[in-house]
Amino acid sequence: MNQTEIISLFTKKTLGLTFVLSAAALAFAQDKVNVTGSVVSKDNQPVPYASVTFVHKTNKALSEGALTDEKGQYVMDITPGNYDITIEAIDYKKGTFNKQIATAGNVGALSIEPEATSTNAKTQDIQGVVITATTKPYKVELDKRTYDPSQDIVSKGGSLQDVLSNVPSVSVDTDGTVSMRGSSNVRFLINGKPSALLGIDDGANALQSIPADQIERIEVITNPSSKFEASGTAGILNIILKKSKKTGFNGSVIGTLGYLPQTNLNTNLSWRKGNFTWFLNGGGGYRESKNTQRNNAYLTTGDFRETHNESISKSKNDNYNATGGLAVDLTEKTSINASGTVRTFDGTNIGNIDYVNYGFDNAITTRNRTSNGTNNNLAFQGDFGLDHKFDDKGQNLALSLSLQSNRSNNDSDIFQTQNSNFDLQNIIGQKTRNKTLIGKADYELPIGENSKLEAGYRIDINANNYQNLVTQRTSSLPFMLYLDDYTYTAKYEEMFNAGYLQFKSKIGKLGYQLGVRNENSRIDIDYLNLANNGKTTVKNYNNLFPSVFLSYEISKDNQFLLNYSRRIDRPRSFFLIPNPSYSDNQNIFDGNIDLNPSYVDSYELGYSISKSKFTINPTLYFRHQTDDVKMITYSKQEPINGVPTTVFHTKPVNIGSDDRFGLDLNFNWDATKWLKFLGNVDLFGYNTKGNYFDPSIMTKAQSFEGNGFAVRARLTSTVKIDKTLSFQFQGFYRGGQKTQSVDRKDMYALNFGASKTIWKGDGTISFNIQDIFNTRAMQSTTYGSDFTRDSYMQWQPRQFALSLTYRFKQGNEKVDQPKRKKDINSNAQGDDQQGPM
Repeated sequence: MNQTEIISLFTKKTLGLTFVLSAAALAFAQDKVNVTGSVVSKDNQPVPYASVTFVHKTNKALSEGALTDEKGQYVMDITPGNYDITIEAIDYKKGTFNKQIATAGNVGALSIEPEATSTNAKTQDIQGVVITATTKPYKVELDKRTYDPSQDIVSKGGSLQDVLSNVPSVSVDTDGTVSMRGSSNVRFLINGKPSALLGIDDGANALQSIPADQIERIEVITNPSSKFEASGTAGILNIILKKSKKTGFNGSVIGTLGYLPQTNLNTNLSWRKGNFTWFLNGGGGYRESKNTQRNNAYLTTGDFRETHNESISKSKNDNYNATGGLAVDLTEKTSINASGTVRTFDGTNIGNIDYVNYGFDNAITTRNRTSNGTNNNLAFQGDFGLDHKFDDKGQNLALSLSLQSNRSNNDSDIFQTQNSNFDLQNIIGQKTRNKTLIGKADYELPIGENSKLEAGYRIDINANNYQNLVTQRTSSLPFMLYLDDYTYTAKYEEMFNAGYLQFKSKIGKLGYQLGVRNENSRIDIDYLNLANNGKTTVKNYNNLFPSVFLSYEISKDNQFLLNYSRRIDRPRSFFLIPNPSYSDNQNIFDGNIDLNPSYVDSYELGYSISKSKFTINPTLYFRHQTDDVKMITYSKQEPINGVPTTVFHTKPVNIGSDDRFGLDLNFNWDATKWLKFLGNVDLFGYNTKGNYFDPSIMTKAQSFEGNGFAVRARLTSTVKIDKTLSFQFQGFYRGGQKTQSVDRKDMYALNFGASKTIWKGDGTISFNIQDIFNTRAMQSTTYGSDFTRDSYMQWQPRQFALSLTYRFKQGNEKVDQPKRKKDINSNAQGDDQQGPM
């Protein structure tokens, strides 16, 4: 059985597993009966939010638990049998009862007695509970902002890329590039660490392969503290995937149909009993895409005065992923966990490029370039962890190890005609292999009531192997020959060692967090092509990255935030390979082995106030970046099948400095019971300084100096017709930006979504339209020393999708131990990041 057959078999089995597990879960649920009841005090008053536990007399695994609602009532599904019932509630004595459950029905009211006083010490032994309620979609914390996509109707049935399009302070360009506050150097993490789910280069295909339904929340960290890795000058997006906190067997299945044709089927399953918890998230789907690009160039030198081309590519892909894990509580203070992830991505694409070139003598030359390509990606990841609590005061140690492997194959067959006659053919094969090891240790030590010391170590080892084969035959030489400059092998290795120390505390209303991180980086590149042009380089960096976070609490949920951090932007490995790609012989991307990191100093001053109906969070920010990386574009006269042709090259280079400053305003407002708003406005200025000149490829220096003011805005309005039906509209606007070399036009789009709850809350049907008016396209003008080029790109045209979700549940919300003391600087939702180092 060859590799393709293995992958095909795996994808079929994965999708089949989704159906089988979901069907099994439904069958499993049918063995139980529905039981209702209530908890009251001695004077027959309802007791809200009491913990009710049914313990099976002979089989503890059949035990169940529930919380009473505000009326003191509870509902659960249990297996018929004899049960001991325990009831616990704050300010009440523990109550114990016995019931024989034979059929579905109401077990009646169970009465408990109050404690002598509300401050009786016995209440300290009562377990705390998690109360499920409607949450705000946007939350501000000391060092991050948290976005909850569960109320996002527009992206239902979509992917991570669709969800990110709705996240405050985040933008997604038409080519899938994600940026924060105008910068695309964003670091992605899954559950607090890099993940095989995102592939090697974090491209748009990877973002589309993670279903929106698997995402619990997204943490937007615009100015990460020293505890986080220093990569990503724009900040970090930490995607937290769902893990059920409910006891028993729970899960959901969601299916989606859409156009451009897409289908998806995904499931989230979990089972929690006693000391064991396991979960399985997985599924897959099919998606078609259409990408349109146009370039119109006007030249002053060379054989042509104008060259126009239009590129339309259509792709089809299948993607499947499955993540399973197990957690075991060895003791009350020690637990271990293990999980595994597998992801496949298979796609085909057909591209067509039409060229029309006008000579200075008014002669017209036409060329057509068609390509048929396939791409295949297979990724594995294994994660192991150990968590130990030294005491009940918060002294903890977390150890984790992650092993990742990713391989990607991309093949293209390109056929070109000139003036309707055969001109040339290229066959391109690209293979990439990546292996990664990440080891981490994080330690927390509380000091007194309000302080905490944190320390940790992290090691990253990455190895990428690239192989690129490009062959060509022409009308004058009908034999396939290698293009020596573009046929190469390259090896990229990097190792990062990092350690951090962080202290947080509070003096009165002033909270502070001080930290420093040291990172040592070593990068080795070994490149050799068939033209015998070999390049090797070793890069070593050692840097300190301090961070300071201050907060002043005016009152509860009303505070000022001031912070500073230093970050690094390490070039992506793909950018450092001298000739990484060859798909269009008139528009070529060149790597730069001499590319160096950029550094940024980031400052923020924010204010946050959160009330029952609204949250407002304006933030003033300033970022100063040195050795900024820009893409230069230059033209060269190169022979294509013996004919001198103007070829455009794009290359990343370190240029000068870039300053960004502005106001980032985020808010959500529950205007009425039926109307809600979520908005983000980013008003920012930019000041870029830098020039680049290479006499071997350019006749004139290219300037990147420019300054101006721009705006990004997003507004989402949700209209709730009744308890089961909601509509949602989302508008997006991005203002233009201009430097001396690039003028980027503004862009806007409008999306719509609708959601209906069915089957007594167990099901949801959703419909959405992305880009109603088909206006989401990027347009720009580039000015070179001897040309002006207008560009247009639309990554995806208008789309719509219909999705159906079914939820099956047998357990109830997890019962957690209450904290012994309040940590004023704790991240309430950051404990399951599995170590953000």
